[in-house]
Amino acid sequence: MIRLARPDEASALTALCRRSKAHWGYDDRFLQLAAPALLVDVEAIGERRVFVSVDSDDRALGVARLDIEAPGVAELGLLFVDPPAMGLGVGKGLFVHVAVEARRRGCRRMTILADPFAAPFYERMGAHYLRQVPSDAIPGRTLPLYHLDLTGPVAHLDHADAAAGAVTSAPERYLDPEGRRGTT
Repeated sequence: MIRLARPDEASALTALCRRSKAHWGYDDRFLQLAAPALLVDVEAIGERRVFVSVDSDDRALGVARLDIEAPGVAELGLLFVDPPAMGLGVGKGLFVHVAVEARRRGCRRMTILADPFAAPFYERMGAHYLRQVPSDAIPGRTLPLYHLDLTGPVAHLDHADAAAGAVTSAPERYLDPEGRRGTT
């Protein structure tokens, strides 16, 4: 089930984002630098832009945030799945939910600044790679930027592998010029 986040969950959801990011092997220094990009803030929750996937006991499995960049343009502000819930379709459910909500709010496209490990997931969900751009959190890093056309089908639900959402390594095309993986 996906529901709106509650203000009292902000710190627990931020901790979920940090666990999810750490799952990919990023060290503490990196996680400190990335902390602003991992924050689930009460303001966004109050604006009804933060969505939580929960189990039958209302425990958070994943979180996503919808940002509106400009009229008609949404951004997937964040999407994180708690490591024990990875591969269960939580990310796919949140992605589709945010895309549908963006379309409901009048957006015609959605941008995604992706972690290189998540890039294949976004491609399976129908997002199109645009280019590498500077990280919003880590100086000197670049990240793959995607866009999703919201005027057509939101997700490719016929791709059973989209529910997996996890990959073991970032594809080579997401490495920066010095061979490092770009990320937030």
